[in-house]
Amino acid sequence: MSIFNNYARYYDILYRDKDYVGETKFIQQLIKTYKQDARNILDLGCGTGTHSVLLAQQGYQIQGVDISKEMLQKAFASLSQLPPDIASRLKFFHGDIRQVRLNQTFDVILSLFHVISYQTTNEDLLTAFATVKEHLKLGGIFIFDVWYGPAVLSDRPTVRVKRLEDEEIKVTRLAEPVIYPNENLVDVNYQIFIQDKSSGAVEEIQETHQMRYLFKPELDMLLKDVGLKMINDMEWMSGRKLGFSTWGSVFIVSLL
Repeated sequence: MSIFNNYARYYDILYRDKDYVGETKFIQQLIKTYKQDARNILDLGCGTGTHSVLLAQQGYQIQGVDISKEMLQKAFASLSQLPPDIASRLKFFHGDIRQVRLNQTFDVILSLFHVISYQTTNEDLLTAFATVKEHLKLGGIFIFDVWYGPAVLSDRPTVRVKRLEDEEIKVTRLAEPVIYPNENLVDVNYQIFIQDKSSGAVEEIQETHQMRYLFKPELDMLLKDVGLKMINDMEWMSGRKLGFSTWGSVFIVSLL
């Protein structure tokens, strides 16, 4: 997962069109539905901390963990730009979600933007879910999203091009997927071109992100193996029932 070390440099530009505000409202609605009295949240795979900051602005105490030091540098930088009362609700830690132990439990644990799909083996998934079990309060909930298997196989991943820019650079990202049906994996091969607007110089980065698409029965079995149970599932953001077109799925989980 060290692939994010270079990717983090352009992450916020590539995803600045992502509806973080809308997603945070959706997460809050899930929290109000399943854990109305929640006060503290653990964000596993927090990235640059955007969801965490928005949730802290709503009054939650947030601790975020990420494996990428480069992502966390951006998260820490954001703290200095926040009002002191908001910044005081946020803490960020470097760690692997399969191994980290904070010796604390939380009302809500989040793992968003397909962090769980980056756990590509059964062992990876079991150890990540064991981390959740270790840190979840009795009566707490775990919310995570994944690439949903029936949709991935029905609406196969295709080549995509994304172009974005800011005042300093232009970024063009080419994504070429390769699917491995017997392993339930997709290699997303990224070719990223970054052009400096002032000099015209172009830098190229090549990375492969391996993703696992997942199905409800296997998730249910893996969760139960570590003492967790699935209590609901739905399409990410819409809340509709999962189906063949539901690439983005969200699951709500509690202790057994």
